[in-house]
Amino acid sequence: MKAVTRLAGNTVVAVAGVAAGALFQTAPAAAATPTMPSLVAYVRSGDVYVSKGAAETKLTTGGGWSRPRFSPDGKSIALLKARQLWTMKADGSAKRRLTTRAAAGPSWAPDGRTIAFASLSCTGGPGVYRISATGAGAKPEVVFPSSCREQELPDEPAATKVAAAGTLTDRLRYDDAVAWSPDGSRVAFRGGDCESIYDACLSIGTVATGGEKTVAAYGGGSLQTSGFAVVPNWRADGAKLAWTAWQRGETAAENEPVHVVEYDVATGKKRNVGASLDREMAYVDKARGVLTGNYRGGSWVMVINLATGARTPFHEGSQPNVQPKR
Repeated sequence: MKAVTRLAGNTVVAVAGVAAGALFQTAPAAAATPTMPSLVAYVRSGDVYVSKGAAETKLTTGGGWSRPRFSPDGKSIALLKARQLWTMKADGSAKRRLTTRAAAGPSWAPDGRTIAFASLSCTGGPGVYRISATGAGAKPEVVFPSSCREQELPDEPAATKVAAAGTLTDRLRYDDAVAWSPDGSRVAFRGGDCESIYDACLSIGTVATGGEKTVAAYGGGSLQTSGFAVVPNWRADGAKLAWTAWQRGETAAENEPVHVVEYDVATGKKRNVGASLDREMAYVDKARGVLTGNYRGGSWVMVINLATGARTPFHEGSQPNVQPKR
């Protein structure tokens, strides 16, 4: 068992691999709504809101919206409705559907011209596609698996509304949100070639070569664990990647509830940050992130200090994303 660092205020910062019983003791700070350097988008009751502080603005109506992601220039948002990919301006206007193919968790290319998303691949597992963000009638292109790039696109799966039933773990397990690296060279995504070895995995794929690197894996091979790693998100400098994970270990002491993992891309080191049931973290800067946590009996966007683990409530909601500072 690895050590847990306990800091002032009974804050706990855990290192990856810490047993569940020693992890996740941090309580959110009771403080005024923090002021953010740029807008944070989030979802509440199926609609998208944005806020920089106490006031918030509702951008959509009617429900069914999810996974908002700001464009690199902060002027547009990619999002999902009924598992189809849409875009809109950052004020909620000019909504436009890009795909009829069932899509999951979009991510913008750094140049803002294309958007990556996940959908069924030619292998039958989750694949990564990209599509023009501006072209009328644009067709998606395969990015991963690279073996599918020269093949016909598989038949489009039906884009139906996802049921909200099931536990949090059930809902997250197959979330196929993807994350394009800030330099445009890589995409992080659930699955990949590693699914031929492991029961569940997370990969970083190199766009130019099609090569993949497994950064998290569960079950299969020599691993006796089960779990998942989903909803990746890069830090703006590309040095860190965060994702949401859950694990059932070989023993009860190795079980870990839903939590956030931060991965150092250069060293491969991992650490757990935040509290039990924290998930879907996006970076504000090197010192802070925003994530979904449990507060007042529901899901809230929390601002987290990545050095101390201290968490401050922001707004009720989930699936936060941070507008790049212009």
